Amino acid sequence: MTGRVFTKLFFSFVLVLFVGTAILDFSLRRILEHSLRQANIPLDSIAETMHLLRRDVLIASLISLVLATIIAALLSQRFSLRLRRIVIFASRIAAGELSARVEEGNLDEISEVAHALDATASRLEQSFHALEANRRELEALLDSMQEAVVAVNAQGQVSWSNAVMQNISAGPVREGRSLVHTIRDPEVLACVEGALANRQVHRARATSVSPGRIYEVSAAPTPGGGAVAVLHDVTEIERAEKTRRDFVANVSHELRTPLTSISGYVETLIDGGHSERDTRDFLAIILKNATRVNRLTEDLLALASVESGDYKLRTHPVRASGLVNDAIESLAGMVLDSEVRLEAAETTDEFVLADPDSLNQVFGNLIENAMKYAKAGQRVSVGARKLETEVEFFVRDFGPGIAFEHLDRIFERFYRIDKARSRESGGTGLGLAIAKHIVLAHGGLIRVESELGAGATFLFTLPIAAAKSQPAPGTPPSRIDEPVSLPVER
Repeated sequence: MTGRVFTKLFFSFVLVLFVGTAILDFSLRRILEHSLRQANIPLDSIAETMHLLRRDVLIASLISLVLATIIAALLSQRFSLRLRRIVIFASRIAAGELSARVEEGNLDEISEVAHALDATASRLEQSFHALEANRRELEALLDSMQEAVVAVNAQGQVSWSNAVMQNISAGPVREGRSLVHTIRDPEVLACVEGALANRQVHRARATSVSPGRIYEVSAAPTPGGGAVAVLHDVTEIERAEKTRRDFVANVSHELRTPLTSISGYVETLIDGGHSERDTRDFLAIILKNATRVNRLTEDLLALASVESGDYKLRTHPVRASGLVNDAIESLAGMVLDSEVRLEAAETTDEFVLADPDSLNQVFGNLIENAMKYAKAGQRVSVGARKLETEVEFFVRDFGPGIAFEHLDRIFERFYRIDKARSRESGGTGLGLAIAKHIVLAHGGLIRVESELGAGATFLFTLPIAAAKSQPAPGTPPSRIDEPVSLPVER
């Protein structure tokens, strides 16, 4: 650039100098000739004078040419450097470096252009920073959403996705990649394609985006010709709704059977004409079914209580052996009426944080459940053993055992392995669910181990009480801590 500017300036100066010299030479020659003729000077003198004059003019022209060349070179160099800074500035701006400035200090036309460019770059930088801040804020907002969001352009290529979408997708969600290669669910793809084609909101229900999850999909067109899809996870809502429907159906079924029996026998008694023995039998059946309804109602109330957030425990340090002995003692009457022997197994005097009344209900439900299936083994054992930071309690029977496919569902409400036997024995199907929620409220876990033909063992854990909360040595034990001996074990 410097060479081109210098060449233009040089030739301009040479042209001006040549024209000026020619005009000056012509003018001086005419003036001298006129003056010498007036003075009657010979022509030879005039020619010599003109020769000297041309020489002086030529020398002066050469000196002027040299000076003009130097001045033109300096001016073109300075002018070129200033223009070069502007070109570099424009290149930096084009490359995205919005903080670039020309920083021209002179007050001429080029400086005014440079100052205008600096002001434009400053405003552009501020606008870009504002847009970048808004973009980061929008990304943070979308990433904090529980819904998965993915945006595509008019060609169906992913232009943006939030963190939830990245997590639920089977593979990485890359920008510029076709949505078909990212999400394989046909409902999602059809919903997005409909929004792109019809420029209207489309909704669908997807079940294969992520294994075991259900999503409600909403795809809407965007102003740029693309579309944005929002996937709302409704798995828990569906599960809760299904649980509610199953619960209502189970309660209705459990109530219908005894109430139908009660209604039938009451109508029979109203009709009259029965013997005293038949009347007593009918009343006994009515009482049995009424007791079953009453027990179901009590279990429903108990389950609602332990499942609610308002369920309160009155925990304090209690010896594990005291809990085991109290459970065996409280169920002694039920054991005497059966053919099953209830015995205490290994135990520990470690203190645990527990609500004795609630734990007594847990033991009662587990032991009662074990006794229904323990007739073949003729005994049920209850005990406890110390683990690292907790005590594990167990209720073991030696009956027919539980098949593997039932182990994961046995603590569900109204779930029964043998429905006929449970209804015959008067069970409500809620005992194990109640026990599970009480143990969870204590901060423990409950599980079952079983094999067909080898009995079943129900185990639950309770946290060990901190040393500072345990009774001081020598403190007399409370009633629940006192060992008991049952005549049924002899």
